[in-house]
Amino acid sequence: MRKEFLLIPGPTPIPPQVAMAMATEMMNHRGPRFKTLLEELTASLKEVFQTEGRLYILTASGTGAMEAAIVNFVSPGQRIISLTNGSFGDRFAAISEAYGIEVERIASDWGCPLNYQALEDALKADRDKKISAITVVHNESSTGMMNNLALISKIRGDHPALLIVDTVSSMGAVDIPVDRWGIDVCLTASQKALMLPPGLAIISASERAWAAREKTSNSKFYFSLEKAQQFLEIGQTPFTPALSQMVAMQKGLELYFEEGREGVYSRHRRMAKAVRAAARALGLELLVDDQYASMTVTAIIKPPRLDVSQLRSTMRSRFGVEIAGGQGKLSEKIFRFGHLGATVEMDMIVGIAALEMSLSILGHPVELGSGVKAAEEALLEG
Repeated sequence: MRKEFLLIPGPTPIPPQVAMAMATEMMNHRGPRFKTLLEELTASLKEVFQTEGRLYILTASGTGAMEAAIVNFVSPGQRIISLTNGSFGDRFAAISEAYGIEVERIASDWGCPLNYQALEDALKADRDKKISAITVVHNESSTGMMNNLALISKIRGDHPALLIVDTVSSMGAVDIPVDRWGIDVCLTASQKALMLPPGLAIISASERAWAAREKTSNSKFYFSLEKAQQFLEIGQTPFTPALSQMVAMQKGLELYFEEGREGVYSRHRRMAKAVRAAARALGLELLVDDQYASMTVTAIIKPPRLDVSQLRSTMRSRFGVEIAGGQGKLSEKIFRFGHLGATVEMDMIVGIAALEMSLSILGHPVELGSGVKAAEEALLEG
């Protein structure tokens, strides 16, 4: 007998109801049934995004949505600011550069807060308003850092630069009022807090962004949001959609709204608090300070003489618990617990117990039960 626990930043576990919904019969994606499905999904996702703007469902990964956000709203030769403090912030900048865009990186060390003062200074210095956009990753899952979107929005103020935000590992799990924060382009993907397999991406656009889109000159075909809008008006997508995924999304959103947005936010806060309390009780160092910590993924610095790959392998083979390692420059320096999507408090307890036992097996001094106790106390505090 064996049970698997998937505690990585994504893809995340999916509810059995969602998995069953994927076993749907095929339908005509140019017919009335799909039109109804697409309209219902679009309306529900606008509630998750807290937007009354335009919203499109793409058959793509989150990176596809990042590319769509660039090619539809920024032109070659234009200047943008990319705020980076992790792997996915760097990816946003790299995508922009691939399309001939002039990127000014305002970079912080991975695991450190963004340089908000440098952003403010750059915008104030831009007297001719040449900066066309600001790109930022809200929740940098490579480090467990949650960046301050409200502050970025305030700093941007009345500068005409579009605010383009990756919320792949945060949308749905934490409160992101897209319209109230003035986010012009917001994107996410299905395999995180929305409790679906990978394969769908969602992107919203403000009317200000839409007006800017009309002036862009970037080449695009599959990721053309103009095409997406034209087909949405007749209840279709431009190209063949991932039909099974979209039917499953309907069930996933039904479950999401049954729990309620505030209930989902609260569950993610509790899980994050439990994991962080457990790590401290085990004498482990967290990569990110509490005030900047993600509610969906926690990065833990490996103790000296501990091999991260060996730890992950032990947790997987002995206890069926899958956690993530570090990416890029943090490879083999950290390990990460994902606590988002269809995970609950008891999944964290299992994961922490597996961590304790695996550390002990590998010869790291640990008091068995101390992490679990700390996590339980954190959960009881609410």
